[in-house]
Amino acid sequence: MMICDVLISYSFFILKFYLNIMNKVYLKPKKEESLLRFHPWVFSGAIARVEGNPEEGEVVEVYTSDKKYIAAGHYQIGSIAVRVLTFQKEEINHDFWVRRLSVARDLRMALRLIGTKTNNACRLVHGEGDNLPGLIIDLYDHTAVMQAHSAGMHVYRHEIASALKEVMGDTVLNIYYKSETTLPFKADLESTENGFLLGGSTENVAMENGLLFHVDWLKGQKTGFFVDQRDNRALLEHYSLGRNVLNMFCYTGGFSFYAMRGGARLVHSVDSSAKAIDLTRANVELNFPGDKRHEAFAEDAFKYLDRMGGEYDLIILDPPAFAKHRGALRNALRGYTKLNAKAFEKIRPGGILFTFSCSQVVSKQDFRNAVFTAAAQSGRSVRIMHQLTQPADHPVNIYHPEGEYLKGLVLYVE
Repeated sequence: MMICDVLISYSFFILKFYLNIMNKVYLKPKKEESLLRFHPWVFSGAIARVEGNPEEGEVVEVYTSDKKYIAAGHYQIGSIAVRVLTFQKEEINHDFWVRRLSVARDLRMALRLIGTKTNNACRLVHGEGDNLPGLIIDLYDHTAVMQAHSAGMHVYRHEIASALKEVMGDTVLNIYYKSETTLPFKADLESTENGFLLGGSTENVAMENGLLFHVDWLKGQKTGFFVDQRDNRALLEHYSLGRNVLNMFCYTGGFSFYAMRGGARLVHSVDSSAKAIDLTRANVELNFPGDKRHEAFAEDAFKYLDRMGGEYDLIILDPPAFAKHRGALRNALRGYTKLNAKAFEKIRPGGILFTFSCSQVVSKQDFRNAVFTAAAQSGRSVRIMHQLTQPADHPVNIYHPEGEYLKGLVLYVE
């Protein structure tokens, strides 16, 4: 009976698609103002009524209170009720996906991140930043890892994969879908398990700025590697010559092997995950086989900072998101203050601290205040050398400032 119900529901969805039976969302008076500024979200509280019975992930049209068309997007139960795909009156079909993916590809080619001898890893699609809210696609050599953060992108995953192959040609031979942990948990969705939509290669070595790394898209965090720190890793390499480097929350060791190429005297990598430490060691070995400058430790970051001495003069603090939602903001800021205060306490005079937050709900000013408080508590003289953010293949839609999630500071500590 359950299988029958699923088939009937899916058949009805397809029938509506081909008959162009479009569900409509009508806004409350004056609630279209953010959409007139091209913000890509419609919140549930702005909706007066829904005409029809849209399934989660289905495309709906959005109308003002006086029945003027304003946008179309994916419908979803929750605070963000519609993620806008277009402000034009157009069909969301194969040609639509091809156009949007082509624009995203052209940007990365202009950035010289596709088709070069030293890079075959980048973010191809960055959600709202590429006018495809809820969709992430990272490229690792000939494998694209696709991640859906909305019901709509999950429902259309096969159509997107087909368009992606058409746009990328032989550049993409495999498409791995990895959304089990990113889809809205309340959504009633079918077939959410991870797996290949195209190909099935197990080759998982990619290249960034001439350095090699393993990508664990099967079980690793995010899509398997943090491509958003590429530019910041290159900056760290510039400052690493002759320094003793500590890479906290190292994950798969990206900052570590950049520091080694930069001429660091020693590099210590720390992460609470033993699997991450294994990957870090493998990545260092890929680039610097047998190099004794590197050691890795599977240990809690705060415990390691407590017990370490003053041997480091370059420290990287790149923790996971301390706040996944606004309710956790206060505790997150306390965590950033505590973490940075410990680094200020232990780093050598003349040391350099790279410190980051990837929590979207933590604003740039909130993060800076937390770090400033830590500096004041330490009593050290601290100067800002660089203010960091995400790279250009993680673009921020000018109408969606919430997309600027990564923030960082490079600090000189006397």
